[in-house]
Amino acid sequence: MHLAIAGNIGSGKTTLTTLLAKHYRYTPHFEEVDDNPYLNDFYKDMPRWSFNLQVFFLRSRFAQLAELQRSGEKVVQDRTIYEDANIFAPNLHAMGLMTTRDFDNYQALFELMDEFIQPPNLLIYLRASVPKLVENIQKRGRDYEEAIRLDYLNRLNERYEAWISQYDKGKLLIIDVDNNAFHENKQDLGNIIERVDAELHGLFG
Repeated sequence: MHLAIAGNIGSGKTTLTTLLAKHYRYTPHFEEVDDNPYLNDFYKDMPRWSFNLQVFFLRSRFAQLAELQRSGEKVVQDRTIYEDANIFAPNLHAMGLMTTRDFDNYQALFELMDEFIQPPNLLIYLRASVPKLVENIQKRGRDYEEAIRLDYLNRLNERYEAWISQYDKGKLLIIDVDNNAFHENKQDLGNIIERVDAELHGLFG
């Protein structure tokens, strides 16, 4: 069983990953943020480090998925490999922060990897407005995120919505984060769990 949580920066992916993993007794798989050697450099000089950053994330998530398929364990994954390829890399290219040469190379690498991976049993998308994202980002206080611009978050949100509207790799559950305090409200979390159960097991599962 593979649950995956998708969403923009600051939407609450890591928190929900932790809570669902605890509830279902699944293994949480988190994004390699603290161990990423490119993040600080990327936020200081995006054109120089965008390709390096995206390849690191792609390699990291592909390794996660390969290990998951080998082990067969039940997991909740914080962010998917599809977000890198459908949102972050294309957005960097469109903003002129990644060259066409690097972007084409990246896309070809992803398409090759995509042939060898299984999509999640359920994709949970955390939909959040830009003001909500900013509020959450400020609360967690990561130094390297202080430089994130509003237009960058807005562009990502637009790409997320476009991707989700065409997502066809499996079951999809959309959670409106602006109206859901699952991180501190047990009833809100319970409602999400009920919806996850319904998607995975049906109404009478």
